[in-house]
Amino acid sequence: MPKFLSPEQITQYERDGFLSPLDLLSEAEAAAIREDLEAAEARWPDALTGAGRNNAHLTLKCLDKIVHNPMLLDAVEDLIGPDILAYGTVLFIKEPQDPGFVSWHQDCRYMGLEPTDVHNVSVSAWLALTPSNRVNGCMSMIPGSHRSGVMEHVDTFSKTNILTRGQSIEGVDEASAVDLVLKPGQFSLHSMRTVHGSRPNLGSDRRIGFTIQCYMTPEMHQTISPTMAQLVRGEDPNGHFEYAARPADDMAPEAVAARERNNAQWGEILYAGAERRRNY
Repeated sequence: MPKFLSPEQITQYERDGFLSPLDLLSEAEAAAIREDLEAAEARWPDALTGAGRNNAHLTLKCLDKIVHNPMLLDAVEDLIGPDILAYGTVLFIKEPQDPGFVSWHQDCRYMGLEPTDVHNVSVSAWLALTPSNRVNGCMSMIPGSHRSGVMEHVDTFSKTNILTRGQSIEGVDEASAVDLVLKPGQFSLHSMRTVHGSRPNLGSDRRIGFTIQCYMTPEMHQTISPTMAQLVRGEDPNGHFEYAARPADDMAPEAVAARERNNAQWGEILYAGAERRRNY
């Protein structure tokens, strides 16, 4: 019996490769997290820009609580089972009137995680901390694209592309895209193989999204470089990853050091084989 999702929602996810919108937090709770996050940005301005937006949950308690939220984990369990690891997180922040966009891509392409040919071993979650809509650049998904396997990507290194390598899938049928409009506190789930992207923020406020990329079963393993994960539910009989600790305090020195080491490992993974690197 599912814990969070209905059987119809699970069927929809299996068909489309994504599910949205789903309720997790109230708008007031989401606003409080935004306030905590922006207070951290003001206090540690160099820690949450560029690559610093990767794995900030390892250093900020407000983000750590999201990763371990029981209702969110219930939804994930309905899709991948009771033994769950959290691989990492990314803050996707688009400033107002910023040209930054996310090209059509698949999460699994450069992450070095295997297997990629099994559908129910991983899932990405995306939580809105502000409204996420067509004006400010919400995510768009291509339904059913998760059934096409891992596709070829071209590294563009476009200055306005938020992705590390500006990786892009060419020839996407954009007419079939579905926009995932979310209120603050709502989230979406998508397969690591689902093709998705987002447009620039043309609004007057920041668009802040927090993604867990990804939740995965202990079957998953890293093929490029050793890296960290957190066991957030159940058991891990395989031990493919070094366990990352939860933060006892915001920006505690030992947590900062662990995140810096993990992000350095991510850099080796995400830019493996690339002709150049950027600071994110």
